[in-house]
Amino acid sequence: MTILEALNMMLTDMLGPRGPMIAVLVLGVFFTLLIVTGMMARQDDPIAKLKKSQEKTSSRTTKDERLRRKAANAKLDKYKAFLEPQSEAELSSVRLKLMQAGYPSRDAVRAYHLAQMVLGIGGLILGVTYFILVKQTDQSTTSDMLFWTLGPGGAGYFLPKYWVTRRVAERKEEITAGFPDSLDMMLVCVEAGQSLDQSIVRVAGELRASYPALAQEFEIVAHEMKAGKDKSQVLSDMGERCGVQDVSSFVTVLIQSATFGTSIAEALRVYAGEMRDKRVMRAEEAANKLPTKMTLATMMLTVPPLLIILVSPSVIGITQLGQ
Repeated sequence: MTILEALNMMLTDMLGPRGPMIAVLVLGVFFTLLIVTGMMARQDDPIAKLKKSQEKTSSRTTKDERLRRKAANAKLDKYKAFLEPQSEAELSSVRLKLMQAGYPSRDAVRAYHLAQMVLGIGGLILGVTYFILVKQTDQSTTSDMLFWTLGPGGAGYFLPKYWVTRRVAERKEEITAGFPDSLDMMLVCVEAGQSLDQSIVRVAGELRASYPALAQEFEIVAHEMKAGKDKSQVLSDMGERCGVQDVSSFVTVLIQSATFGTSIAEALRVYAGEMRDKRVMRAEEAANKLPTKMTLATMMLTVPPLLIILVSPSVIGITQLGQ
């Protein structure tokens, strides 16, 4: 007899047929209340309090900035010890992944971990309720109980991660598809006499309807340049946020062009031509993969009916001879 079976038998003798489920539900509620109580009762670090007091008394921080910071972080700031990874490397990795998914907010990491916690606990409660009301019988085993209770909880916990991963992939595909067109439009704007900043603003407006993810990235670049941030750093941040090799190479080209004083229009013309060639190559690659992908479906839909047509007369004739 295993430990789980012995524990299941003990709970059944003490609390009845639904004893294991009642114990799991009580433990889930207990740990949930324990986590919430700890989050509410947690005191701020003295150094953090000192920094907050210095920020309030600092003359360099305006009233509007304090109000904006409070509106952005007031709800989740007290829970940051539970909703943010303690490792700086892990925190940077999660923040970069969320930015690549299109969530550049400063509270995105906390909202992400909060969604994991809420959905995980909610899935666990729903699984326990469903098993008690629907699936529990006298023949139910401990494995069944664990499957129907822990399964929904695990699915709810990993659902935000799956959503962010899909968003990153879709956003990268959209940026890759629209990037050659953006370079062509940027080249036209630069050759018409506009500066790089003006051309980026114009391209962002033109791409908003067809490629909103790429338009959002160009808008962020335009706003950061207007705010006075270093142009090379702004372009490097764009390449890191997009996570696309073509954009990173384009950023390198622009930085080198600005560093060595070469013509930006000439660099855009050469790189735009390369991007158009790469788009044609990607289309040809997808077209060449199509026959291979259709082979299995063609065999499944063609071979069985063909065999039936060819073999069924012989089978019928053999059965008639046997009779």
